[in-house]
Amino acid sequence: MSSALSSAYNNNPDLNQQRANVRARDEDVPKAAAGLMPKASISANGGPQFVRNRQFAGKDVFGNTTFANTQNLGSPRGATLEVSKTVFDGWRTENSTRQAESGVFAARSVMQLTEQATLQNGATAYMNVVRDVEILTLRKNNILVLEEQLRQVRDRFQVSEVTQTDVSQAEAALAQARAGFYAAQAQLKTSAAGFRQIIGHEPKNLEPSRTIEKLLPKSLDEALHIALVEHPGVVAAMHQVDAGELAVKIAEGALLPTVSVNAQVSQQYDSFFGARGTRQVAAQVTGAINVPIYQGGAEYASVRQAKEQLGQARFNADLQRDSVRASVAASFAQLESAKASIVAGQVAVSAAEAALEGVREEAKVGQRTTLDVLNAEQALLNARSSLVASQRDQVVASYAALGAIGRLSAAKLRLNVSSYDPTVHFEQVRDKWIGLETPSGR
Repeated sequence: MSSALSSAYNNNPDLNQQRANVRARDEDVPKAAAGLMPKASISANGGPQFVRNRQFAGKDVFGNTTFANTQNLGSPRGATLEVSKTVFDGWRTENSTRQAESGVFAARSVMQLTEQATLQNGATAYMNVVRDVEILTLRKNNILVLEEQLRQVRDRFQVSEVTQTDVSQAEAALAQARAGFYAAQAQLKTSAAGFRQIIGHEPKNLEPSRTIEKLLPKSLDEALHIALVEHPGVVAAMHQVDAGELAVKIAEGALLPTVSVNAQVSQQYDSFFGARGTRQVAAQVTGAINVPIYQGGAEYASVRQAKEQLGQARFNADLQRDSVRASVAASFAQLESAKASIVAGQVAVSAAEAALEGVREEAKVGQRTTLDVLNAEQALLNARSSLVASQRDQVVASYAALGAIGRLSAAKLRLNVSSYDPTVHFEQVRDKWIGLETPSGR
C-alpha cells in the first residue's frame, strides 16, 4: 500500500495539475504588487520632413509687398524616456496584494483536498484489487470443489444411490459457479483499470493492507473539533472570506484620490522647422493628483457587489463546515460498521464451515440430499466473500475517516516521497519583477 500511494503522490495527473495551478496562482501576487512599482518606457520617432516657409519681407521701391521664401528638407528624429510611479492609489495595491495572497492560500488548500482525494482513491483502488483477487481465488476453489462433488454424484448415480435430479443439481451448481468466476474475473479487470488510472502502473503482487486507525482521534467529538479547524475545505473557504473582505476594500479604494509622479526626458534632432543641425533637449518632473467626485455610480455598485459576494463567501464557509461535520460522522460510522461486520463475518464463516462438514457427513448416510450439500457450500462461499469485502471496507473506511478530518497526507502516512512544498515556488516569484522564465526554467 505504501509503495502504491507513493507512486500516486508522485505521478497522479490530477494532483500534478493542481500543483501547477497553485504555481500559476503564485504569480497573482507580483501582478497585484505591480500597481505601485515604477513604470518606464522609451518612445522614438524619425522620418523625412519637408518644410517651406513664406514670410513678409516688406515693400519694394514701388510699394509692392514682398515675401521671403525658404524651404528645408531634413530628417528630424528623437527619443523620449518617461518614468512614472503611483505614490498613492487608495490602498488598492496593498489590498490587492493581500487578496492575491489569500487566493494563493486557498489554492493550496484545494491542492491538499486533491492530495487527500488521490490518496483515498488510491487506497480504495488498492483494496478493491486485493478484495477481487481473493474473491476470484475463492470462486476458483469453489469450482474445484463442485467439480469433485459432481464426479462423486455421478459415481453414486451409476450405482443407483442418487437420482438424475441430483446429477442435474450438481451440474447446475457447477455452471453457476463458473459464471460467478467469469464475473469475478471481469470485476478484477475493472478494479485493475481503476488502480492503473490512479496509481500509475499495473497492480502486481499486492499484499493485504492494515487499517490506519492508530492515526485517528480517540473520539468522534475530538475528530469533529480537528476537522472544523484543519480540513482543507474549511481552510480554503476561510481564505475566500478573507479575499472577499479585501475585495470590498479594493472597491472602496476607487473612491479615494490617486497621487502619482511622472518624469520625462526627450531629445530631438533637426526638428526645428526641418533645419539641419538643430537640437532640442527637454526634461520635466510633474506630480498629479486625481480626486474622483462622481463618475456615473459604477464604483458604488462595485462596492455593493463586493459586499454581497463577501456574504456569499461566508455562507459558503458555513456550508463547508456542515459538509465536513456530516462527512466525519458518516466516515466514522462506516468504520464502526465495517469492524462489526468483520466480527460477524468471522462467526459466519466458522459456522458455515461446521455446517458444511456436518451436511456432508449426513449426506453420506442418506440423511441429507445433494441439494443440501450444494446449498451449504454456496453459503460458505458467500460467508467468505462477505468477510473479504468487510476486511476491505475497514481499511478503506479508515482512510476515509482520516481524510474527513483533513489529515490524510503523505506526511501523516509517512510515505517514502519528497513532500511537495508550495512555499518554495511562491518565495521564488513573489519578488520577481522581471524575467520570462519560470523558476523551473520553462
